This record gives sequence, C-alpha cells and structure tokens, in this order.
Amino acid sequence: MPHLTVHLPENRLAGKEPVLVAALTDAVVDVYGDWARDLVSVRLAGVPAGRFAQGGKAVDTNASVIMGVRAGVFDRPDATEITARLGTGLTDAIARVVGEDLRAGIMVELVASPPERTFVGGAVAV
Repeated sequence: MPHLTVHLPENRLAGKEPVLVAALTDAVVDVYGDWARDLVSVRLAGVPAGRFAQGGKAVDTNASVIMGVRAGVFDRPDATEITARLGTGLTDAIARVVGEDLRAGIMVELVASPPERTFVGGAVAV
C-alpha cells in the first residue's frame, strides 16, 4: 500500500490540494499500475513561512516526500528502474502543480517497510 506524506510551503500549497493529490496518485499508478490507484494514500502538510530552511536560511522552494513502500520493491531485479521512476514521477507531479521553481528543492525519500510492520485498522496489511 503506497502511502505518501508531502510537506510543502503552505503559501505554495493552498488551493492546489485536489490537483496535487490527483497528480501524485497518477505518478504512483504510472509505476505500479492501475490496480494500485485505490491503495494510494496521500497526506499533504502545509509548512508555515519560515519553517523550511536550507543551509541555515528560510526558503519557500523546498518540498519533501516520504513514500512508504514494501521492502520487497528493493529486492526486485528492476528495483533501480522502479525507484527512479517513483522519484522522477513524484518530483514531476509536484513541480507541475506547485511550481517548476521548486524542482531543485524537492526531496523524495522511499522508506521500506517489511510486510509484517505495516498495519491498517489495527491489522497487518496484506
């Protein structure tokens, strides 16, 4: 079950939430296939001005994506291709919706979870 937590400057996010959610979902579906669409979970967090910093200075051109994925994705023979497509697709989605000037400051982190460590509704997710 792919789940994303995306942090963006609040002033850049406001009003674009539905379009961004759709673009992020589509980026994941482009890699995994349409079967994954209903499983993609997106959480958007707007970061108030002055709370994103790079090099010790406040910036409004950074964004971070943490995407939880099953650990098995890294063991596949095509893992390098899949992870590259996820990183590129998520970055492209954010830049397209929120602003191309964010591209250089978008960080995508893929975090692996073994199947026995992912729970939905209190039960192990299958």
